[in-house]
Amino acid sequence: MGYSNVRDYRGGLAEWAESGEPLETTSVAETGTESPAQPTVGPPLLSEGALAGTGSARLTSAQRWNDGVLDLIGRMSTLRLFLIWIGAVLIASFGYWLGAVTGEHGLVERGVALGGDLNGLVEALYFSFVTATSVGYGDIVPIGFARVLAVMESVAALLIFGAVVAKFVSHRQDELVREIHQVTFDERLDRVQSNLYMVVSELTTLISSCEAESQPVQHIATRLESAVLLFLAELRTTHGLLHQPRLMVEEGVLSSILANLSLALEGLRQLLACLPSGFTRSQPLELAISNVVRLAEDICGHCVPHEYTPRLVFWMDRIQATARQIR
Repeated sequence: MGYSNVRDYRGGLAEWAESGEPLETTSVAETGTESPAQPTVGPPLLSEGALAGTGSARLTSAQRWNDGVLDLIGRMSTLRLFLIWIGAVLIASFGYWLGAVTGEHGLVERGVALGGDLNGLVEALYFSFVTATSVGYGDIVPIGFARVLAVMESVAALLIFGAVVAKFVSHRQDELVREIHQVTFDERLDRVQSNLYMVVSELTTLISSCEAESQPVQHIATRLESAVLLFLAELRTTHGLLHQPRLMVEEGVLSSILANLSLALEGLRQLLACLPSGFTRSQPLELAISNVVRLAEDICGHCVPHEYTPRLVFWMDRIQATARQIR
């Protein structure tokens, strides 16, 4: 039966069965043993139409054509769309003028047909612009085939002009989105720096406690796990910033972040070396440290897609070297 309508049930085959739809079952003759009938668990069978290639497509050709047109308009600049609109108006005015030359399919002003001379061309250009802007003064009217041309020009010009207006609106929306993104991005960078500073402070405190043996090892392990998890989150963010080709961070901000990363890694290395040999790492801590080392080793001057200043490359190479020492 193919279960061709399972996509209509969000719960899959379970919801299919609950709704009372038929299920294929295993018979006694097929298995050789008596057992309760169970629904087939394997992959859904293809319908006969699907095997023959005649099943309904997920995306129709009309949808693909519509998406292609919208993508083409989206890639065009506002100036290019406006020039296309002007071109359509000029082509239509030339068509009106050619109709006036024939004398039967042109334009009429106050009951008098416009001729094919220069004055007729000017009047045709005027009528074309009036039609494209949907003003319609009524002083000049088309006759014959010029009426069909006027309708086609009006529809095409309105669509193109609407796309031009949409481009202006979209441009302003893009500016607002970029401003909002920049504010959010700056706030995120501030949080990264603040959290890294907290991680460095926490690791420094734990190193002092470990060296002085002022706290139980279990208490240090709990605080270490929290600090490493926070450090991993900010390291992942920084790694994404460095390996995202489209993102460029101010050198001063990035230098501060990389310096804090290097200090945090060095603090983590010292703390792990200070812990007693019998210290047992929990599974979350072991996984977090492994991910920290993996991400940090992927930060170096020649690993990232951008070319950075020597100061930033120094911090990147130092981060990678410290991560290899931890490994």
